[in-house]
Amino acid sequence: MAFARTFSVALMGITGHVVEVEADISTALPGFLLLGLPDAALNEAKDRVRSAAKNSGISLPSHKVTVNLTPATLQKKGSGFDLAMVVAALQAAGELQPSGQTVFLGELGLDGTLRAVPGVLPAVKAAVDAGHHRVVVPAANAKEAALIPGAEVSGFYCLAEVFRALGADADTLTFPPQTQSTRPAETSTELLVPDMADVAGQTEGRMALEIAAAGGHHLLLNGPPGSGKTMLAERLPGILPALDDASAMEVTAIHSLVSGGYGLTELMRTPPFEAPHHSASAPAIIGGGSGIPRPGSISKAHRGVLFLDEAPEFKRTVLDTLRQPLENGEIIIDRSGAQAIYPARFQLVLACNPCPCGLNTGRGLECTCTARERRSYFGKLSGPLLDRIDLHITVPKVSSAELAQTGSNESSAAVKERVSAARAAQYERLAPFGLLTNADANGKILRGALKLDNRLTQELSTAMDQGKLTARGYDRVLRTAWTLADLDGATTPGKDHLNLALYFRNLSTLAR
Repeated sequence: MAFARTFSVALMGITGHVVEVEADISTALPGFLLLGLPDAALNEAKDRVRSAAKNSGISLPSHKVTVNLTPATLQKKGSGFDLAMVVAALQAAGELQPSGQTVFLGELGLDGTLRAVPGVLPAVKAAVDAGHHRVVVPAANAKEAALIPGAEVSGFYCLAEVFRALGADADTLTFPPQTQSTRPAETSTELLVPDMADVAGQTEGRMALEIAAAGGHHLLLNGPPGSGKTMLAERLPGILPALDDASAMEVTAIHSLVSGGYGLTELMRTPPFEAPHHSASAPAIIGGGSGIPRPGSISKAHRGVLFLDEAPEFKRTVLDTLRQPLENGEIIIDRSGAQAIYPARFQLVLACNPCPCGLNTGRGLECTCTARERRSYFGKLSGPLLDRIDLHITVPKVSSAELAQTGSNESSAAVKERVSAARAAQYERLAPFGLLTNADANGKILRGALKLDNRLTQELSTAMDQGKLTARGYDRVLRTAWTLADLDGATTPGKDHLNLALYFRNLSTLAR
């Protein structure tokens, strides 16, 4: 047999495309030709495949081997095609039995070991969705691949094991010793989230955090250094409900892609928490890079929390790239050779000081900043970005009396119980619209099916007519009011809920 075909998967973002790996052996001068838009890492597979096959006991024939990755117009990246290529080449040479519709994923070591590759979860899902249920992966990726329902996973630690499963004579094969790099490298998906009981004082901050968690709202924390802004933000994932199956699959797929090949053993149920440094570039935040774009912090925070500490220290251009994902819940990254779409439905938490020196609190007598410096500091936070933040909170300094009160603060478990009850009420109300939280509701729904009495919204209308509230801000106040009603167990928001929502919308906490 001079021709054979196996299958693998190419990833564009977290979307996988099944690739046919065709191998042809001709009587021309010996060589290895790889076709189908391979990147540099994939081009190097030609030498890895020859050495790995030879050191596993079956050498490639001394003829010209042509491998074509179809569709040829789809860009291929990475070392995950190694296994499919060597199997196809040896099947074409008649050394191995045909493997049918089996998909092969894995990187080869020169001694024939199979090394874990990133992105196995979305790759296997794409294979199963396309009707390829049998999948062969490195042993380190086997548990991760098995998370996909319907996948028939075989995990091997070396190429010789694959050859033996495909009919090769075991006596002629060479099995390398198992080393640390060939044993399953598992990583836990459980995040250690600190408890709300650790937060001293900050009654208003704790309340804002609960509202944000209950409705999926974005939050701005403004206060002096050491007041507890970071402490509050880090505890938000601990009061968010656990991820459902669909969300957990999305989140785990993204983290599989950026895992570096360390096998995940279970779906991620805890909402992720991402806190990039203020020196991070736009590609690091939204995703990018050469070739096929990689996910950034906003995608790694999908269904979780993106925390930007010292937000005014970020470049304004970086902060403004968040505006579109905040509205659409996804990011589309276009490059000359590829386009990647990543989900990015996250809760944004911004933290900032009252001024560059951080001492502009109370009467501000200790502050050394000029008015121009303060305007420049807060100027990084553009109006359109702030308009997308539902809750604006001032976090004051904690008194010694509050700090001394230990053991009496409410725990995350107690808060999470109320949040879950509020989320259940939202799900029941918004299910006909295909939405999960109040933060997802658009103006058409809020002013249509969920329209409130005009007498209740009179103050909002007045604020909008006076230019104190934008149309987007009007809708976001309504969203927060619905969340407050859900936390109180009310069927619809009342006057107090609307007033409190408008209070949390107040932008005057930022001195400009």
